[in-house]
Amino acid sequence: MWKSIFKSNIIVALIFSVCLWFGFSIPALALGGIQPTLNEPAPEFSLPSNGGNGEVSLDDFRGKWVVVYFYPQDFTPGCTLEAQRFQRDLAEYEKRNTQIVGISVDDVQSHEDFCDSEGLKFPLLADTDGKVSKAYGSWLTGRSLRHTYIVNPEGVLVAKFLGVRPVIHSQEVLATLDELQVS
Repeated sequence: MWKSIFKSNIIVALIFSVCLWFGFSIPALALGGIQPTLNEPAPEFSLPSNGGNGEVSLDDFRGKWVVVYFYPQDFTPGCTLEAQRFQRDLAEYEKRNTQIVGISVDDVQSHEDFCDSEGLKFPLLADTDGKVSKAYGSWLTGRSLRHTYIVNPEGVLVAKFLGVRPVIHSQEVLATLDELQVS
């Protein structure tokens, strides 16, 4: 009996590891918080940022659309691809009056190195204790999950993406912004 339980736990751990490695999140496993509700005020945050900008708060972007994306770790393949795609499309986001903000548990120095390495021109915030990740339901065993949220200019959460595929994600977010900004 114990062998059976042990084997099933190993299988679950392997499946979860493969999902994280390839950039898929499993929303049901977001154990460290409850997903925020759409059409309600987005959870506030104030976190240290790369680039010597001090603390960055959601309130700093009032009057703009904000894409808040959570990711597991700097310099990993899926996270690098996702950040590169957001950077590639940054001019399109700016045309839509939209700020990109990345959040992970990595510290400010890691974010600084990651931005330098990838040429990223948007802020990455250090949620080293996971408090903000938990507030957004994007937390699992010491890491942020790969989730993205869109906050409107009034600070209301209007869209969320829980099954993120880094290679196409930025284009999905832009399409959703277009739909939201027309309505």
